[in-house]
Amino acid sequence: MRIAELFKPHQFRLVEGDVEPPGPGQVQVRVEAVGICGSDLHNFSEGAVGDTPCVYPVVLGHEPAGTVVQAGPGVSGWAAGDRAILEPAIYCYHCEFCRSGRHNVCLNLRFLSAAPDPGFFREFVNLPVRNVLPLPSELSFQEGTVAEPLAVILHSMKFVTLQFGETAAVFGAGPIGLMTALLLKLSGASRIWAVEPVAERRELARKMGADAAIDPVAVDPVRQILADTGGRGVDVAIDCAAKSDTTNQCLEAVRNAGRVVVTGIHAGSHFPLDFSPMRRKELTLFNVRRSNHESEAAVELLRAERTRFTPMLTHELPLAEIQQAFSKLERYEDGMGKVVIRL
Repeated sequence: MRIAELFKPHQFRLVEGDVEPPGPGQVQVRVEAVGICGSDLHNFSEGAVGDTPCVYPVVLGHEPAGTVVQAGPGVSGWAAGDRAILEPAIYCYHCEFCRSGRHNVCLNLRFLSAAPDPGFFREFVNLPVRNVLPLPSELSFQEGTVAEPLAVILHSMKFVTLQFGETAAVFGAGPIGLMTALLLKLSGASRIWAVEPVAERRELARKMGADAAIDPVAVDPVRQILADTGGRGVDVAIDCAAKSDTTNQCLEAVRNAGRVVVTGIHAGSHFPLDFSPMRRKELTLFNVRRSNHESEAAVELLRAERTRFTPMLTHELPLAEIQQAFSKLERYEDGMGKVVIRL
């Protein structure tokens, strides 16, 4: 099978690999499409995700959809040709955190696309049957790749705890920020500000739910949001960019006793946090760690509100062009929103 390996920063290569039969309790899937995640781009551009260095060569990609090839021994309910969404997180289900329902911080978590486990930029994969979900007939494989990141957004909403009519600011209008704006709108936010330096993504943010889109290069976003709210600030600010000073800007833009949620991943393991406004306003600061069994809900939401998500699916490229896809995405070229690799 064909496999795309990132073998050093900024460099992919296509290699051939063997296809092993599925083991007991596993399902073999032919991967059809994989979305490019921001963490994939961190590995490509910076050689790390936060404080976790990339171990080369690595097979990235953890937003997949595919077609079942065969079921392994002991597996029922799946047959060749079934369309599926694939869950990349493999939990132990017996540690303290799994037993308490906090699977996303499992002590023995394996995440396919993080060393030593290869991700989904490969043609075939064998997965535990519980990691395979039905892809609704209404959804394409390209649309199915949205399920994994959408589950992350659903998880973040548990910290956002939006009340009907509250206001929100979203910093960053990449795919995570775009879906965050959409879910805020669906949850009843009265006004949403999106802060994004790329013009095409500001326009996408408006299409997906933002009422205002601010260019932080042209305007101080904190000053603008405070002016728009009469100096009060928004009820909740979500940092989906984790770039430069965006987390601190969230602290400044939110009202007294407000909430700040960090969904993005900062490039470095340390950054200066402006503690004074957080203390003075008695803010609550949350961070998001992937998702926690929100995949089924994400698939249902994606099926029910399919057309609301399609504007961000701007580019689809074949596996042979994965190098160009990452390079263009790194430079925000061609108005790229969500980029999907087809296998």
